Amino acid sequence: MDLQSWIPAVYLVAAVTFVLGLKGLSGPTTAVAGNRIAAAGMLLAVAFTFAAREFQEYGAAGIGLTLGGMAIGAVAGVACGRLVKMTAMPQMVALFNGAGGGSAALVSILEYMHKSAHEWASVLSTVLGLIIGAVSFSGSAIAFGKLQGIISPRAYKYPGQRIVTIGVFAAIVVLAVALVLSAAGTVTLDGATILWILLGLGLLFGVVLVMPIGGADMPVVISLLNAYTGLAVAMAGFVLNNHLLIVAGTLVGASGTILTRLMSKAMNRSLANVLFAGVGASAGATVAQKGDDTRSVREVSAEDTAILLGVRYAIHPVAGRMPGHMNVLLAEANVPYDKLKDMEEINDDFKNSDVALVIGANDVTNPAARTDKASPIYGMPILNVDQAKNVIVIKRSMRSGFAGIDNELYLDTKTGMLFGDAKAAVEKVITELKKAA
Repeated sequence: MDLQSWIPAVYLVAAVTFVLGLKGLSGPTTAVAGNRIAAAGMLLAVAFTFAAREFQEYGAAGIGLTLGGMAIGAVAGVACGRLVKMTAMPQMVALFNGAGGGSAALVSILEYMHKSAHEWASVLSTVLGLIIGAVSFSGSAIAFGKLQGIISPRAYKYPGQRIVTIGVFAAIVVLAVALVLSAAGTVTLDGATILWILLGLGLLFGVVLVMPIGGADMPVVISLLNAYTGLAVAMAGFVLNNHLLIVAGTLVGASGTILTRLMSKAMNRSLANVLFAGVGASAGATVAQKGDDTRSVREVSAEDTAILLGVRYAIHPVAGRMPGHMNVLLAEANVPYDKLKDMEEINDDFKNSDVALVIGANDVTNPAARTDKASPIYGMPILNVDQAKNVIVIKRSMRSGFAGIDNELYLDTKTGMLFGDAKAAVEKVITELKKAA
């Protein structure tokens, strides 16, 4: 049986499962099934590709290396899925983005080295896959570090930052064009050397691009890096002449791009503003009181909070640092779907609510986004918790959010601050609720 002749049909089936999987991921009730459908399609494609692969050139060593890589990937995937807590999902997504981008970059390098002759169209795909993959790899590594707390989440700003960023980008463009022209026979260059330099510049560009972005904008960055990884995989598909990689990469790139635009729109900011405004450059600073401000913080107890509560869950589009992250967290806690309310469908209800309980959220509840034109978050849609008759905020301390600015909500006379660990504080409130029942 000639398995090679079946590959187009198998890849077509896998591509259909990817589309169906993405469709399923559009809603909470179908997300699990969608994920399983897409995973099954990918498993089918990988297994059939391996079975149809000819290893004459590498023999048993090639088969062993391939099986070893598949085994390592399978173990890592299962371990991450089982062991990584849902609260750490953004970090894991960042790592997966980086792994995909890095793989595409390595494929581009190895394929270039493997071929004795290079056509300019093939080199163009190779260069794009290398650059985009390298940017995705290093950028995702920085995003992971910021989300995990290994790197400070603040936005790193320094003199001449934009000049450095533009300079690195310009160098990448010049060398990429030169390499393509070399393949076309226009100029004579050492392609291998330029390729390694491009790899280094791509990795550097990922760092200089993401480091100046504050933790508050990480949801948009993750979506953008996801799009980068998809494009890098699509380019790897062109390099390898693999139609499934082209389809899968294009789907990921398109969905990531759409999600990036939606996330930027949710914060009422342009992508350029997210990437270059440096919101959160002073993140982590303690909230400072204005000299002529006589207002003070009102602290409440768990008992006071329990008296006020009757629960629905309002979710901001960027809650949890990742689109849909908070929905998943609450669903895992067995919160009924009808209790989960997106911002646009619940914001008008706050003014009729007796109490709004804010857990951890900072910038997405800051009234300055509506009132202070000088604020870096001005114009960003927020949850209108300040319009409720009473507001309870559970926080560890009075430290500012990722945007690094004061939250006027905390000084509102109807706001009570319940200080402490969120889980412990909520458990105390639940205990008091049960006592009152």
